[in-house]
Amino acid sequence: MVKILVARMDNAGDVLLAGPCVRAVAARASVTMLVGPRGRIGAELLPGVDEILEWRAPWIDPEPPAVTTEYLDLLRDRIRATRPERALIVTSFHQSPLPLALILRECGVPWIGAICEDYPGSLLDLRHRVEGDPPEPVRALSLAQAAGFALPEGDDGRPAVRRPLPDVSALVGEPGYVVVHPGASVPARQWSVAQNAEAARLLTEAGYRVVVTGAESENAFTQPAARSGLDLTGRTSFAELAAVLAGARVVVAPNTGPAHLAAAVGTPVVSLFAPVVSADRWAPYGVPVVLLGDQDAPCRDTRARACPVPGHPCLSRVTPEEVVEAVGKLGGAV
Repeated sequence: MVKILVARMDNAGDVLLAGPCVRAVAARASVTMLVGPRGRIGAELLPGVDEILEWRAPWIDPEPPAVTTEYLDLLRDRIRATRPERALIVTSFHQSPLPLALILRECGVPWIGAICEDYPGSLLDLRHRVEGDPPEPVRALSLAQAAGFALPEGDDGRPAVRRPLPDVSALVGEPGYVVVHPGASVPARQWSVAQNAEAARLLTEAGYRVVVTGAESENAFTQPAARSGLDLTGRTSFAELAAVLAGARVVVAPNTGPAHLAAAVGTPVVSLFAPVVSADRWAPYGVPVVLLGDQDAPCRDTRARACPVPGHPCLSRVTPEEVVEAVGKLGGAV
């Protein structure tokens, strides 16, 4: 079987959004996925991935390593050992595929495709362009389709994860709860601690069983909300988190990896979405979503990591009562 490298050098949520592209390639080939350390947990859950290579890309990672011959040789050695016959480089709209294409070409990969606006010279065999502003899963899938790969019959093109998922009944009990996930990778995308806590309190008061999730590093951020529910902060692997989200009737989350993980397991999302990036591209895809947050706020499309507008108005004006109303709309009455 043909061996194809699919690269997505970013966070776990970004890797999950490349899932439909991966499945299309996997329908006809063996897929080796090249990811960064922040994305590996996402790749481990993707259907169709046969092998994972991990390397931190200096031109993408927010904590980039120094570019040295020795560091680049780590990637060269892994690619040469894998010997892919073709490669597809999946990127976000603001990222260039050309640095990786250069390394792949140097390693003898005979055919390389990517979405690319810049002149690629001899680095790409397929220079794919995307019109408009499609959701990221659609954008990535279009690259696979342009390369001649199609989703198998019956595949709806939504993000998905490997099944079965771990049994988390000992952690959360019966399904039907509401997950509140307060954290995000950057402050500009987060609702406030107080607002998350009040939303959790009001949801509990309304009769919902609330489960609060987050990484151990987010403990200070999640604890106020967890006073009104079951605290799973730092208590789950990524696969176990997927199972927890799968058992929820609704997930409340900002624009973060677990919001995309919720969509990948088929759970509706109340998305507290700061418009520093486009909701058209980055809102949870393929499930019912209520989008909250001023999408025309002054921070729109800035890609800011810290809010550039005093008072964080795009999200601070969202009330906990609106979140409870949105949960009822998506998940029904208690």
